Amino acid sequence: MTGTIQNRNAFLGKIANRLGREQKISLEKPNWNYHPQDGVLKNATQDELVEVLKEQCKNIHTSFVLTSTEKLSQSLKEVVHQYGGGSIVTWKDERFSQYGLTRLMEEEWPKEGIDLHIWDHIKGDENIAKAEAVNVGITISDVTLAESGTAVLFSSKDKGRTVSFLPATSIIIIPKSSIVPRMTQAARIINEKVKNGEQIASCINFITGPSNSADIEMILVVGVHGPIKAAYLVVEDI
Repeated sequence: MTGTIQNRNAFLGKIANRLGREQKISLEKPNWNYHPQDGVLKNATQDELVEVLKEQCKNIHTSFVLTSTEKLSQSLKEVVHQYGGGSIVTWKDERFSQYGLTRLMEEEWPKEGIDLHIWDHIKGDENIAKAEAVNVGITISDVTLAESGTAVLFSSKDKGRTVSFLPATSIIIIPKSSIVPRMTQAARIINEKVKNGEQIASCINFITGPSNSADIEMILVVGVHGPIKAAYLVVEDI
């Protein structure tokens, strides 16, 4: 649904008048002479970005696992077991099938007695209740920032944002192809989607490891308002 802006010019004109300024009808994008934000990791290869991400994971209290598409299923099983197993919630995301995880999710885990809930917008608040009760939430990063160790998640009706922050443990699958140097590139990717008329998620989460909070004395506490533990599974997809 597209809204309609009414009385915009009159409103802006009144503000400009009160400020004693001439009302501008259009703005030109400035042409900056220097772009220091582009210099960070400018010539890094994809393998080098993986190494930067790996090192940053040490700083953000996040486990790092490098795997392949063929070994992802086994790697995921091992990480889930490492963090206590139990119930799991995931997005309804076709990429799970593309990464060969269908058998694990539909056959192996049920046989092992692991309760798996796949987010389904038709189920409404039941999804949130499930996400709140489970041990592990599994999502897939859309863009990943090597510099800060940040996974960018685009939510949608079947990719609930609570999957990444209500469970005690957050496991995020990181496609190697999704890794970019820093926020600069992520912002450009989102901007290009807007320019191309693509539908953008109403909620875009930038997640950097487990929940962290520090009081005025800078004493770090993990897990105050989100997952206590986090793991990134980087998949060699390129």
